[in-house]
Amino acid sequence: MPQSFGAAGGLASLEGLPSPGISVSAANVSWADAVTSPPSCWPIRPTLRNELDTFSVHFYIFFGPNVSVPPDRPAVFSINLLPVLDSGGVLNLEIRLNTSSAQGENLTVFGCLNHGVPLISGDNATISCQTESLSGFALSVNMTDPVNRLRIPYPQTGTWYLSLRTFCATEQGWRPCSNVSVELNLRTFLSPCINECGTYGQCKLLRTNNYLYAACECRAGWSGWGCTDNTQAFTYGFQLLSTLLLCLSNLMFLPPVLIALRSHYLLEASVYIFTMFFSTFYHACDQPGIVVFCIMDYDVLQFCDFLGSLMSVWVTVISMARLHHVIKQVLYLLGAMLLSMALQLDRHGLWNLLGPSLFAVGIMAVAWTFRTIRRRHCYPPTWKRWLFYLCPGTLIASSAIALYAFVETEENYFYIHSIWHMLIAGSVGFLLPPRAKPDGRVAPLSRRKGCGYQLCVNEQEELGLVDPGSVSINSICTS
Repeated sequence: MPQSFGAAGGLASLEGLPSPGISVSAANVSWADAVTSPPSCWPIRPTLRNELDTFSVHFYIFFGPNVSVPPDRPAVFSINLLPVLDSGGVLNLEIRLNTSSAQGENLTVFGCLNHGVPLISGDNATISCQTESLSGFALSVNMTDPVNRLRIPYPQTGTWYLSLRTFCATEQGWRPCSNVSVELNLRTFLSPCINECGTYGQCKLLRTNNYLYAACECRAGWSGWGCTDNTQAFTYGFQLLSTLLLCLSNLMFLPPVLIALRSHYLLEASVYIFTMFFSTFYHACDQPGIVVFCIMDYDVLQFCDFLGSLMSVWVTVISMARLHHVIKQVLYLLGAMLLSMALQLDRHGLWNLLGPSLFAVGIMAVAWTFRTIRRRHCYPPTWKRWLFYLCPGTLIASSAIALYAFVETEENYFYIHSIWHMLIAGSVGFLLPPRAKPDGRVAPLSRRKGCGYQLCVNEQEELGLVDPGSVSINSICTS
């Protein structure tokens, strides 16, 4: 069979059309029995490729984007997709009919996008985009619906052919429109995701082995190629409820802040306030739906939230050890630097929480053991401290860590994580030690409390080293 073939009578007599330069066997494309006109070549207009970014390619038509579809034959365009580079995106095709070029005819432009060979078939009743062995993507525009869009995720690489043909509707069926060249606006491009995944999704580049592709990560219950399927989407009320739970649950840090201020733990109270503030606004910015409020960059809020959470655990356990003031301040500063480094390595690692917590508990255990040996009595010494504070606080903190590590999932995140906020804040209120009592030793320069003032006499006067007439009171001291 010839490599290119055509009929002046139009596509009504054709089942399929091979492309120039491609050999198609008779088994793949069936032809009509009668072709009366001599063979003629139907030109195929190529497209110009312009790469903008990964999976972002525009295909420009020479002397386009407005193209003309003649009345007597199809208009065929070729789109070449390169292997690997173009297979991981979405092939977008948009056809827009210029209604003023129809000259009042009730016409329809049928199109067929097919891989490998141009393909469009029809008869006097129907127009289709498939044969017994070939199938393509059909689209059409008319006077009432002048725009049509087609999207193909992860297209097959190679040459794609777009065949366009104009037909007019009659009582007997479809017929070629006489002497009407319709004008169309044609846009073809590759994009990473469909419509950038919309409001409820995020377009991400993924790699599996040697394959690079783009995909939408949908949120708030939305699904689909472009996160447009709302069959299981969260309602606005549900999104508002989840946001309020995650944000308002951080108010449980107010009691630990007040307890720390009352016990003169000012540094610990500042850490709790930092955690409460950034955790509240991080979760307000982290919501998947439309109930979102961000006061600064998302990455900054996330880092500060994670750092505040870990520092709250760190300073609480270190303060329970009742170390020397200088040692405690050094551990606070060292913990802040090491936790910042760990969060930069992996913010979502479980050991970022368990590692510092276990290390701080080890320091506390060593300090308590040392005091127990030195005093020959269990530390803390009172059973009320163990029964009403340490045991409940440890139980609450253990429950919070168990929920965070083994129960929390994406489906139950909003209420399990809210419970995590409340449990951690509640455990801090139990575990934070009371204000340290003075050791009873009086400083050498301390004096008894009294009222009034005391005159300070220069020691040189008492030794007789100065003239008594020049003696003056050089200071007034409070006792």
